[in-house]
Amino acid sequence: MKQLPLPIGVETEPGFDTFVVGDNLAAVDALRRLPIPSAPVYLWGPPGAGKSHLLAALARQLRAEGARVGWFDARTPLPWHYDEGWWLVVIDDADRLDADRQHAAFALFVEAATHGAQMAAAGRLPPVDLGVRDDLRTRLGWGQVHAIHPLGEPGTRAALRREGDRRGIFLSDELMDHLMTRFSRDLGSLMSLLDRLDRYALAEGRPVTVPLLKKMLAEGEPASP
Repeated sequence: MKQLPLPIGVETEPGFDTFVVGDNLAAVDALRRLPIPSAPVYLWGPPGAGKSHLLAALARQLRAEGARVGWFDARTPLPWHYDEGWWLVVIDDADRLDADRQHAAFALFVEAATHGAQMAAAGRLPPVDLGVRDDLRTRLGWGQVHAIHPLGEPGTRAALRREGDRRGIFLSDELMDHLMTRFSRDLGSLMSLLDRLDRYALAEGRPVTVPLLKKMLAEGEPASP
């Protein structure tokens, strides 16, 4: 009989302390020290580089100070309503906003400017290359713009080991080598795979190993190669 994983796992909310910095020291330091309010902040880089993690870390830091935060992305249902109590408004996946959400995002920028709230956004492309309406593109590139660089292999391994330690699971060299050679090195994808594997190992009552990973994938949807 399989065990049912209990929904009381370790804290998973991203923070600055759980971000493996790599070549992003300047961007991380700027976000940690960001005066509120200030000019908008925009992060860009490939999927899995850590843009959403850093936006969430900024939101977490402000909430710890008693602030309220609004968060929107390409999947947030319309209509988007502004709350005058927000200190920070986040727009993630800015490059994936459809026409209606671009209009809603521009309206959020106007409201935030009126009420003195901080804007922070992220996308896969720098503002100048975004395929969005001109007035929104201008506002996304108004202030600080930081390129977020993906981790190399050593940094990715360090991030996975840190996450394993946080979860209380041992990641053997064999498992790490398997992950790095058989799957995409997109850190977001690897973290998602590790989360699935951790839950599966708990349900099976077995340690996290390469054979267990293969068994999990054989029983479910295959991971992206």
